[in-house]
Amino acid sequence: AVWLRLKLIADSGIIGMPNAGKSTFLSVVSRAKPKVADYPFTTLAPNLGVIYIYGQEFVMADIPGLIEGAHLGHGLGTRFLGHVERTSVLLHLVDATHDDVLGTYKTIRGELKAYGGGLAKKAEVIALNKADALDPAEAEEKRAALAKAIRKKVHLISAVSRQGVDEVIKDLWKHIEKRRKAETASALTEMQDAD
Repeated sequence: AVWLRLKLIADSGIIGMPNAGKSTFLSVVSRAKPKVADYPFTTLAPNLGVIYIYGQEFVMADIPGLIEGAHLGHGLGTRFLGHVERTSVLLHLVDATHDDVLGTYKTIRGELKAYGGGLAKKAEVIALNKADALDPAEAEEKRAALAKAIRKKVHLISAVSRQGVDEVIKDLWKHIEKRRKAETASALTEMQDAD
């Protein structure tokens, strides 16, 4: 038997725990109309949105919520991890209202590593979402603590109010543009070699 797996050609994928606000983010930055509801696993199939920036466009896939054990097929895991294999960059959304933002970040990173396929090595833009639901000082404190713990840049955003969203899109675009330029250069080299 031959198994065919659809792998979406998306430039970027949004990852994060269920309820991290992935569908809301996608609906805010693109014309995608994903179902948005306040319970885990609202998204049962990847939603795609096209984002326009600097006269260019890129495709973003909302990957349904990962949970611990997703790589083993628990929840809806493996059906969706395959969709992020082709992306240039991952947007990792973390729910700022969660008591343990570092723990939820590590859970998703653990799933990516366990799944393999080079997912854990992909470029990653990290954003603490739902900042609008917290006191600004508390939100910033959580952002700073997470950034220090993982030694990476962490954006503080609210998909609902659009706070910080444009900066995240610009950050994602840098990674996508870099990969596109590299792919174009490699295609040109191959054509020259073929001559």
